[in-house]
Amino acid sequence: MPVEYLVIGIASLVVASLTLFSGFGLGTLLMPVFALFFPVEIAIAATALVHASNNALKLPLFARGANWRVVVRFGVPALVAAFFGAWLLTSISGMEPIYEYDLLGRHAAVTPVKLVIALLILIFSMLDLMPRFAKLSFHENLLPLGGVLSGFFGGLSGHQGALRSAFLIKAGLTAQAFVATAAVVGFMVDAVRLGVYGAGFANAGLYDSAGAKVWGLVITGMLCAFAGTLIGRGLLKKITLRFVQLVTGTMLILMALLLGSGLV
Repeated sequence: MPVEYLVIGIASLVVASLTLFSGFGLGTLLMPVFALFFPVEIAIAATALVHASNNALKLPLFARGANWRVVVRFGVPALVAAFFGAWLLTSISGMEPIYEYDLLGRHAAVTPVKLVIALLILIFSMLDLMPRFAKLSFHENLLPLGGVLSGFFGGLSGHQGALRSAFLIKAGLTAQAFVATAAVVGFMVDAVRLGVYGAGFANAGLYDSAGAKVWGLVITGMLCAFAGTLIGRGLLKKITLRFVQLVTGTMLILMALLLGSGLV
């Protein structure tokens, strides 16, 4: 088995199994893993496919418990903002490199899209490492604003889970309702951004450069994430993963630096 299939499969299985009742994001970790093998734009789109399919699996398992009032107040603004975030990503993806250089026989190109995504990975990873951020929450009256922020960054880079959790945590939801509501909103955002990505990246010819290989890795990620979600559902309780968060946050910061320097 090629190493990329093994890496994507293990990452999808482990992270999906641990995220169901925690704030740890599937897309946050999986996108940098895809970026090891594909251009960052394709990595974001591939991760969105896995993320959307994983949320689609959660819907029949938990959708009955969703709070639809919160879905409307938070999800609809997120839906609109996700369109603009995804549009911005497709707009900057075709820009020429800002700087190019050679290091130890490797050619590196620093592009606007790499810099933007690297900065977002760096910011959200550092926030995840801060205990205060884990406890951060906002009043229920700010749900529409939370939807806009979560949706925009979800469309731009896929970083929607942390902000979504911070705003939904004060909505008075039970654990089941929280999971179900987050799954519904997440699927809505993923559906919008996938449509924008599909049109924008197809016009730019990015799918041609990725080839059929990306679909095999996406399917691998989907199947392993499905299995991970079912495993996580069987845990029936929230898991505290501070050590995992520290290790993963550190790795993501390293990935952001490599991406921002053009080495990835």
